[in-house]
Amino acid sequence: MEQLTQLRPHKPSSFDSHHPPDTALIDDCVHCGFCLPACPTYILWGEEMDSPRGRIYMMKKSTQGEAPLDQRFRLHMDNCLGCMACMTACPSGVQYDKLIEDTRAQVERNIPRPIADTLFRKLLFATFPYAGRLRLLALPLLVYQRSGLQKLVRVTGVLRLIPKRMAAMESLLPRVPGNLFRHLPTRIASITAPRRRVGMLSGCVQQVFFQHVNEATARVLAAEGCEVVIPQSQPCCGALMVHSGLEDDAAHLARQMIAAFESVDVDTIVINAAGCGSTMKEYGHILRDDPVWAARAAAFSAKCKDISQILCDLPAQALRHPLPMRVAYHDACHLRHAQAIYEQPRRLLSTIPDLEVVEVEEGNLCCGSAGVYNLLNPEPAAQLGDRKVEKLLATKAEAVISANPGCLLQLMSGLRRRGLQTIPTFHMVELLDASIRNVSLGALRKERTTESSKH
Repeated sequence: MEQLTQLRPHKPSSFDSHHPPDTALIDDCVHCGFCLPACPTYILWGEEMDSPRGRIYMMKKSTQGEAPLDQRFRLHMDNCLGCMACMTACPSGVQYDKLIEDTRAQVERNIPRPIADTLFRKLLFATFPYAGRLRLLALPLLVYQRSGLQKLVRVTGVLRLIPKRMAAMESLLPRVPGNLFRHLPTRIASITAPRRRVGMLSGCVQQVFFQHVNEATARVLAAEGCEVVIPQSQPCCGALMVHSGLEDDAAHLARQMIAAFESVDVDTIVINAAGCGSTMKEYGHILRDDPVWAARAAAFSAKCKDISQILCDLPAQALRHPLPMRVAYHDACHLRHAQAIYEQPRRLLSTIPDLEVVEVEEGNLCCGSAGVYNLLNPEPAAQLGDRKVEKLLATKAEAVISANPGCLLQLMSGLRRRGLQTIPTFHMVELLDASIRNVSLGALRKERTTESSKH
């Protein structure tokens, strides 16, 4: 039998020669099944090919030339949220993140999409990574919300008549701030003797719809003795492109980001969005073949830290005031799984007097946001969002806390579907900022409402 196997002609791989999924990484998977109960799509559908183990099996068959890169292959790869919960669950250390990202790049190059899907994706990637374009798009949305038209549209059920993806985009729309064109300064001095000079990512969606989170981040860093530098030339980090297989676009943005922060010479680059952080820490891998940028990318990635990491590295010096409330902390997948950051946010929240932080059942399970997954695949995303909201409500918490803008939007949308708009959602750093400034929950909510109404 062994001789017959050796005599079989070797079939060429179905993948092209540019960064196919690494066979060594594929072979790390022993198909034990520990990933199955951690995978959101397997939990929803119970379909083997919609589990990490099943997707890796499909990759292997395509590598061996025994399965084509066809629409079925594309569907199962598209179904993956890329939450990386399988990596936390895997006892063999399978690097599923590298496998799925390289495979998705192959999908984009080699498998044609339906025209409607192609156009919708082009729309997303032509707007979301560009803060200037987002601000211009947000202007009519501001009128849509403030005029009462949004409320009318939602009450009358018009959204049920439009394409599901467009309806999902509307349902995820946060309250558009009135101060859309406000920018943080290039430099923010530390309040006390400076202990660290740090650069700060401003983000794309983050700086348009969540500028209050960026402002809270800068205030907390300054209070803890950091001089904060915010390069105005920084672009999108490329996370959406990486997760969607747009390899060349992601590499282009990575080079721009590296150059922007090299120009300001900082010790650390602070990131307050989990998806952005996981991508920026992988720039060395993304640009591994570039002789000019590979070493610079690796050095850049080594400086990148989530806001919770750097605050845990710096012994607290700013006084924390009591914040008496019960909150549920939701782990962003790209923080817990992709970056293996779990303990640090909890440790920081524990420094706030009278704040009760409760754990959420099924904390490892994705909320369904996953970058733009909730726009591209609105139905399974909504199912996961509703499931997460059920677990959050079971905690009887007064507010929901996370560390990623996409998660916050997804949870807000899920709460809205339940008619629970009164339950607020906050980034973790907002609570730290409120405690340092001695601002109550009610005052914090009023601040946000006031800021979002300014014109």
